[in-house]
Amino acid sequence: MIHCVLHDPKDSVAVVVIEGIKSGQKLTALILDEDRTIEIPCKADIPIGHKIAMKDMAVGDTVIKYGVDIGKVVAAIGTGEHAHVHNIKTKRW
Repeated sequence: MIHCVLHDPKDSVAVVVIEGIKSGQKLTALILDEDRTIEIPCKADIPIGHKIAMKDMAVGDTVIKYGVDIGKVVAAIGTGEHAHVHNIKTKRW
């Protein structure tokens, strides 16, 4: 079962594509550009459509989703944690 997707293995976040993701699960992530899967530990409950961190990110790091810069980290995010508006902000403002 595919739990989350990302385009490039260099993406720093993946998008959760199923309901009911819970902390402690091992998730299967599909890397679309390479048509392969990897596993990632999940360290938080994550709603469908939200992001999971694929690597540790520090305050100020750029967040890459689907190969595109989507913002900056404003609170440290660990691998497998929920990545959303509480720890990522746009660079526009």
